[in-house]
Amino acid sequence: MAGLRPLPPDARVPCRRARLCAGLLAAAAALPGVPLAAEPPSGAGGPQARTPLILAPTIVGMEVCDEAAADPAVTDFEAAAVRCRQLGRTGARAVRELLDRLEPGGPAGDVQVGFTTTLQLLGLYQRTPRGWEIDTARVDAFLRVITDVPRPVVVYLAANHFDAVGPLTRELSEDPRNLLQLPDGRSPVTEYFGNRVVPYTVLADPSIPANRYRFEALRYVARRLQALPSAVQDRIVAVTLAGEVHQMFPDFENGMGDHGAQATTDYSPASVQGFRAFLAARYGTLQALNAHLGSDFASFADVQPPARDARSDAAVPVLRHYDASAAGSLAVAGWLWDPQGRIDGLDLYLDARYLGPVPRGFNRLDVYRTLEAVDSPNVGFRTDLDYRALAPGRHLAQIVARIGPARYRAFDVPFTVRPRDRGPTAPRRPPAVFGMQGMEALPDVQMSLDQPTSGAPGPGVLFNPLARDWNDYRAAQVVQWLQAFHAIAQEAGLPAAKLYSHQILPGVNSSWNPQLFAADATFARSMPWKHGINLYGGATQSGWVRQFFSAEGIRDYGVPEFHPQQWKKDGAALAALEFQRAGGARFVSPYFFSVIPERLKKNTGQGIDRMELSPANPRDGSDRFYRALIDFARH
Repeated sequence: MAGLRPLPPDARVPCRRARLCAGLLAAAAALPGVPLAAEPPSGAGGPQARTPLILAPTIVGMEVCDEAAADPAVTDFEAAAVRCRQLGRTGARAVRELLDRLEPGGPAGDVQVGFTTTLQLLGLYQRTPRGWEIDTARVDAFLRVITDVPRPVVVYLAANHFDAVGPLTRELSEDPRNLLQLPDGRSPVTEYFGNRVVPYTVLADPSIPANRYRFEALRYVARRLQALPSAVQDRIVAVTLAGEVHQMFPDFENGMGDHGAQATTDYSPASVQGFRAFLAARYGTLQALNAHLGSDFASFADVQPPARDARSDAAVPVLRHYDASAAGSLAVAGWLWDPQGRIDGLDLYLDARYLGPVPRGFNRLDVYRTLEAVDSPNVGFRTDLDYRALAPGRHLAQIVARIGPARYRAFDVPFTVRPRDRGPTAPRRPPAVFGMQGMEALPDVQMSLDQPTSGAPGPGVLFNPLARDWNDYRAAQVVQWLQAFHAIAQEAGLPAAKLYSHQILPGVNSSWNPQLFAADATFARSMPWKHGINLYGGATQSGWVRQFFSAEGIRDYGVPEFHPQQWKKDGAALAALEFQRAGGARFVSPYFFSVIPERLKKNTGQGIDRMELSPANPRDGSDRFYRALIDFARH
């Protein structure tokens, strides 16, 4: 059987500096299982001829054929899909017509229009007298579209928490072995814009039922992809793996910005045992661990992961303390809108001492939506203040705006460092203040400080060194699960040159708490996959993202999900596409088109439906994005 054929090597952008997330990568290496890759993916040599950028919009509804669409007896999408599988037909004609509207005459030039097609791996299973088996008719229909649409294609093999449709997923969600767990033992089963979510484990153990079914389906689909005719295989530009893989937390739809006494995963028994093994691998001996923590554990089995807020409850041991700042850094974040672009930068001062610049340009789509005058989402700022070396007591951080030699006092951030013994702090002089004129001298500037949430010192920050280990371990779990999935894809014959991740980048949103996700380590240059990074809102044209890519050595990347979500300035969507082309993206997958007939749709008018690309949908600038795609495809 012929293997899925790799693409020729693409142009590479030389890396200017490296930030390897060394602690997180060492954490992943300490876990049993798939080893970390020592080198970047193959094909990372010198400059090559630039291959075309593939514009591959995600298209939903490709299961609906003309016969079902025209049959008034078929009244919903699911029934239409079943009918079409029975007939051996798909919606390939509707897909071809859609893509021909975006790029008449077929794929040609420096930008070529293709499509992204999604296969939910757990959704493939059906119950039979022999147990759960893959419904081969579903895979047949999926491959038939790839075969019948003569365009470049990105294949998305979904197996994360959104792979929650079908009878098998109901059974899996009832077995605690398959699920991430919060500190109280519950699993954060929730919805996301009306779609069911199942928080599957990120433990890589292949004997866990959810993993066994996901890995089995991946192997099966890989074999079927390799059995396609060579001409069809050549059109496969990329295979994106699994979807957004990360830890979970309560209120998944709205809780990304929780910076308080955070509750997150994974506290399942197997995960807690893994944490102890991780500590043993990291520190080598119990004596070394105790010396590091200032503890007196009698065995690694006595260690419990941090999970509770010890600042307000004296009964909670300090080594059990866990919140957003327990690992030693305090998030200082907000937004600043400077319509005239006069501010050269923001600086951080601590007790009147200069610490350094404050990164700006983070995505704040919430501010963009709320304030009509704000015409760019990239108004966020954020810095994470390392307080571990500070003396206990009160301190004052200040955000200062800089215009040439002039300085303007933007935000005062008082906070208290709690002593680790939680005893009274020694008297200290009031924190020093760096005096200067206030922002009232710039009346056109709008701004807000979101983190810390209180303007008073509040309960303060309390450092727990075990919280840093716990966060590193959680990040290592995410890396290792995705490594296991990638390794199986390669072992099944899918070439490394076409294998991309499909990851979320929480840090681009300055109001989010990246600790909740624990996904940052998946972007390190030593990962074995090519990087696929989902970009929405201001992240689609972000200097911060460009700097992040440069720092991590990310090149030859893909964007598996992409929508600028902007409508206030003409040309924003086209500029975002050009920005990705200039940055070296191999493919960009605009999210999303639908070929479901109107009478079979279940649009709610909210949430995800805002991003349906159509000349008749002005929400989130989707009509502008639609027109930009047509203009962009003319390259």
